[in-house]
Amino acid sequence: MELHTPNEERPGLRRKVSGRIVFVLVVLLAFAGLEIMRERRPTFLRSGLRLNAYIGNIQDGTVTVVDLVRLAPAATVSVGPDPSGIRANPKRNEIWGVSSSGGYVWVLDVRTLQVTRIPAGRSPFAIDFSADGSRAFVAASGSDSIVAIDALTHSVVARGRAGRRPWIARVTPDGKTLLVTNRDDSTVSLLDAATLVSRAVIPTAPDPEQVAILPDGSKAFVTSGSRPQVSVVDLRQDVLQANLSLGGNPSDLIMKPDGGELYIPCPETHGMVVVDTSTNEVGDYLLLGLRPVGATFSILAGILYVSDSEASHIVPIAIDVRQVAPPISVGQGPGASLITPGGDMLLVVDQISDDLAVVRSLATSSAGVSSPPGGLITLIPVGRHPRDLAVKMF
Repeated sequence: MELHTPNEERPGLRRKVSGRIVFVLVVLLAFAGLEIMRERRPTFLRSGLRLNAYIGNIQDGTVTVVDLVRLAPAATVSVGPDPSGIRANPKRNEIWGVSSSGGYVWVLDVRTLQVTRIPAGRSPFAIDFSADGSRAFVAASGSDSIVAIDALTHSVVARGRAGRRPWIARVTPDGKTLLVTNRDDSTVSLLDAATLVSRAVIPTAPDPEQVAILPDGSKAFVTSGSRPQVSVVDLRQDVLQANLSLGGNPSDLIMKPDGGELYIPCPETHGMVVVDTSTNEVGDYLLLGLRPVGATFSILAGILYVSDSEASHIVPIAIDVRQVAPPISVGQGPGASLITPGGDMLLVVDQISDDLAVVRSLATSSAGVSSPPGGLITLIPVGRHPRDLAVKMF
């Protein structure tokens, strides 16, 4: 019978212990990877559903499709020159946009990635949908015309005229009226949404551009493209109520979901103006950074995220308590942004660094911004000079 000394058994024992340690480490790393993937996967997304972002790239004439579960580009689709005004149809699995140089509307089927083009007139800039998604409305600035498009057949079903150089067409929440800003006339036209027949023309501040309409359809707020003003239009009496002075030229209009307040970033004054929509008064002013240019509202968290294009970060604001939280760094030149369905992630288009920033959303408490902490998850490369984006779950 052989006898083994303790020294002879030690190498085998060491190999067994080392193997067990390696096995445990591999298991731990696997669990850690699964946890990271769970954190990044939107919590509301059921198995089998897809969630994609669609980013329009101005210099490429393309749309980059980003898989928001894998957090990676999934496809690049050519849609034509100067893609802008990108919107997800609320009822159909389609992404719509315009080609400002091409003079047409393009429709991207999110399943097949096939593109349909619909002539709309010269220099369209934006699209709006009826609440049921059955119609799309487009103002052709270079043709002084308005078109209504059937979303099912992709055909033009009505044409109308507003003023000179119509900029944006927005449909009221009840779906009955189309409001069109006319830059060269400094007016807004009110058209019947079914027939595109003019109902009224109302004067505004010079060079009207963007529009925000109250949820009850009683008022519209219209920015001036050349003056530090916002016009208030009474949509029940069809009259101008006031031209509000802002102190700086507005770059965006963000309506609180309940319609109680309007948030207006002003790059020249490095901050944001808050308007009380019930009294038509300019209330708070918040100093935010170098050049705040746009914002998006997280309904669930009550946080407004403001893009600072020169500081390369996003500024979160707990809007009910007016608490400005520490900025979140993203890519260079952040602009357009939106919150994903379910509120898990904030998406920000970075126009200079040519990427899409994916940010973990913040939460709020009665004291302001609280856990979980927000922060940059990743930067995803897209095309050259991205500008607009939309999200679709299907």
